[in-house]
Amino acid sequence: MSVVVITGSAGLIGSEAVEYYCRRGYLVVGIDNDMRQRFFGPGASTQWRRTALERSYPQYQHHDTDIRNCAAIDGIFREFGRDIELVVHAAAQPSHDWAARDPHTDFSINANGTMTLLEATRRFAPDAVFVFASTNKVYGDRPNSLPLTEGEMRWQIDPDHRYRDGIDETMGLDGTTHSLFGVSKTAADLMVQEYGRYFGMKTACFRGGCLTGPNHTGTQLHGFLSYLMRCVLDGTPYTVFGYKAKQVRDNIHSADYVAAVDAFFRAPRVAEVYNIGGGPECSCSMREAIALCEQTAGRRLSWTYSDTNRAGDHIWWVTDTSKFAAHYPGWKRQYNLRATLEQMLEQLVASPAARPR
Repeated sequence: MSVVVITGSAGLIGSEAVEYYCRRGYLVVGIDNDMRQRFFGPGASTQWRRTALERSYPQYQHHDTDIRNCAAIDGIFREFGRDIELVVHAAAQPSHDWAARDPHTDFSINANGTMTLLEATRRFAPDAVFVFASTNKVYGDRPNSLPLTEGEMRWQIDPDHRYRDGIDETMGLDGTTHSLFGVSKTAADLMVQEYGRYFGMKTACFRGGCLTGPNHTGTQLHGFLSYLMRCVLDGTPYTVFGYKAKQVRDNIHSADYVAAVDAFFRAPRVAEVYNIGGGPECSCSMREAIALCEQTAGRRLSWTYSDTNRAGDHIWWVTDTSKFAAHYPGWKRQYNLRATLEQMLEQLVASPAARPR
């Protein structure tokens, strides 16, 4: 019996991974206690995704368990032991702003929860592959020191700069403002690397930027593209924070992200770090994202601008995935930004449960 353990299994990446591995015949053990609802309110609940997964896949086992609960996590890992072939750790407190409200809870989930899962894997399934959904926020606001120029719709990097095609893993982590969320994720990221190096475990940190897709329960403080489309569709006012609404993000579809996870799973390495994102072709500024959502939905967004940016936020982030592509040349992104938005709109229209109030 081959087992895949997925934390945050009702969230964007987690639920995509559940579907992927269930369809391939694995017994999938999901761990998710819908903390997203506590973080961001009822409208952010992922219960609709859990219900859909349990209805669709008999081999999916859901555990309503907190990843900080060592005894409960050990019990799950002890039950399946060496049958566990892959751990996809996608559970997190994901918001800059929320972390500042409750730093202790943020750190305990992101750092201590990751430690709990690493240790359970080491003790009960030491040969399993462990993939951690890290974040580009481990680099703090270092990207803001890049030579950027202001265009009509977006900030742009100097075309002669080494990062003109995206930021790779050589960017430094020190001497920057990370946000408290960035610090807790950095601590987890380094521990995942250390378990790989120190114990010889097959671990990887996927440092994602804007992860998106039709199964995202976007909310004001997290999941901007999904939440933006919800606001366009529902007529909800939207606020853009700082940088003249020209800050740039690249976006990667959850299916492309999970395909990358699977590529690593099939040919794992030890203590690897990868920047994972949509690259230049899937990048957009806030102004461009608003226009694209409006065009896709055929509706106008009511939005306002606040000149105060979020602490540690990036002005320009585009991911260079060349390291991952060199290690796994068979991996290719399948979704462009337009296709992702169209899927997102279709899901929101077809499934009212995907946009709880």
